[in-house]
Amino acid sequence: MKIGIDIDDTTFLTIKSMLKYADKYQEEITGKARKNDSLGLVTNRYYLKVLYGWDDQTKFTFFNKYYKSVLEECELIPNANKVINKLKDDGNKIYFITARLMNIDGCDTKNITKESLRKFGINYDELYLGVKDKLTFCKDNNIDLLIEDSYETCLELINNGVKAMLMTTKMNENIDAKDIPRGSSWIEIYDLIKNI
Repeated sequence: MKIGIDIDDTTFLTIKSMLKYADKYQEEITGKARKNDSLGLVTNRYYLKVLYGWDDQTKFTFFNKYYKSVLEECELIPNANKVINKLKDDGNKIYFITARLMNIDGCDTKNITKESLRKFGINYDELYLGVKDKLTFCKDNNIDLLIEDSYETCLELINNGVKAMLMTTKMNENIDAKDIPRGSSWIEIYDLIKNI
């Protein structure tokens, strides 16, 4: 089977390092420190705009300053490396498919991502970055299943004949996704895949 896997908040806990630097940047531009852990306040994927009230210009200024640090400091989601390597050992092809930004000043997103995967010993066949339309990508590349944290992306895939599984995160945990197989850990995701 050709398995596509998202990276941010599916393989790596990107939101944690993103919020660390977003809080730092917010203090720089407002002079006021954030006193609470904003991770508990995240309810959708547009959290930078919602939590901080940033317009697009502010957001991209932040990315140009801190995106490299955000990516370099991402923690691995527990058991992601073990389960992904087991899927590969089971004979599946592993394709990382991510919308990670490729046009950020001073940030070599491709090499940082490759280094993160290497550091955690994750075996895979291909890495695709900057993929904004995952449905078209999956159809064009005959991906059998995509593991993803975006409910909207999973729904779009399933509604168009591509299998998808939702990784439960802070951003989607309250969404009623009864029509989409979902797991709150990589162990649960593996069990779901075994049942396909």
